[in-house]
Amino acid sequence: MSRRLRVGLVSFAHVHAPALASTLRGLEHVEFTGIHDDDPARGRVAAKEHAARWHETLDGLLAASEAVVIASTNFDRRRYTEAAAAKGVHVLSEKPLATTVVDGRAMIDACRRAGVQLGVAFPVRSSPAVIALREAIAGGVLGRIRAVRATNPGQYPGSWFGDKRLAGGGAVMDHTVHAADVIRWLVSDEFVRVQAELGAFIYGLEVEDCGILSCDLAGGAFASIDCSWSRPQTFPTWGGVTLHVVGDKGTVDVDVFRQALTHYDDTTGRARLVGWGDDLTVRMIGEFVDAILAGSPVPIDGEEGLRALEVAIAAYRSADTKRPVAITDLRV
Repeated sequence: MSRRLRVGLVSFAHVHAPALASTLRGLEHVEFTGIHDDDPARGRVAAKEHAARWHETLDGLLAASEAVVIASTNFDRRRYTEAAAAKGVHVLSEKPLATTVVDGRAMIDACRRAGVQLGVAFPVRSSPAVIALREAIAGGVLGRIRAVRATNPGQYPGSWFGDKRLAGGGAVMDHTVHAADVIRWLVSDEFVRVQAELGAFIYGLEVEDCGILSCDLAGGAFASIDCSWSRPQTFPTWGGVTLHVVGDKGTVDVDVFRQALTHYDDTTGRARLVGWGDDLTVRMIGEFVDAILAGSPVPIDGEEGLRALEVAIAAYRSADTKRPVAITDLRV
């Protein structure tokens, strides 16, 4: 058997934590070393449900691991990443990378100094449809790219996602980074300016639940991003990601999570979408693990996570000042 990478899971705070744990347990080239959570009750339940070892201390999990996946609150990612780096442990961070540009940069610097890799969880890049679209754009099939419309609407996750300190914001912080990352990756270009309209219209939260961003890219194209928590709680799925790319020679539409069946469940009185296509979480973590085992750069590193975070931070500043914000203004 080829070598397996020892990987642990830090925190079960994030809504993606169950899928991350299931993936770590199921991948053949991963030895799932267990779970640590600052909430012991939550962590012990999660460890039992996923047949994983429970670690009372973070140091215990780090000592058993070569890499960790961090599924904490957005605010806590910096301290967990710095702790892992100090022990020589590679990190795959949930998105967004952090709640501030300063924290994101500190995470990158800590991992660089320690000689470990920092990856960011952007599973949309692992979609075969998105990969094919990127190849088509690079090959000139669509001509020069003029515009991209991205949507990442979803349901309000509840819990700490509505806490401005722990989440860093609302729907913009939660969903903008997915769309921003895939746009800059697809067109091999950088965001230079963001204007945003945000509001709390649905849930009465201290953070925004709706947002629309209008963005300029360095190469002359423009993009719009709908990042709202606009899906009703009775919607058959949590949300989705769509892309509409306009070029001189053609346009392409991609619905990333369209590979699903509609399940009408009379026992619960609800309909839900059940995916049958590629599991993007499995592909994403598998690619991260493969890179670590091969000693190669991880597919999506901390710098790319920071670029996506900057778009979200610029959106907040734009909404506050009611004017466009240049990305370079965030780096002074």
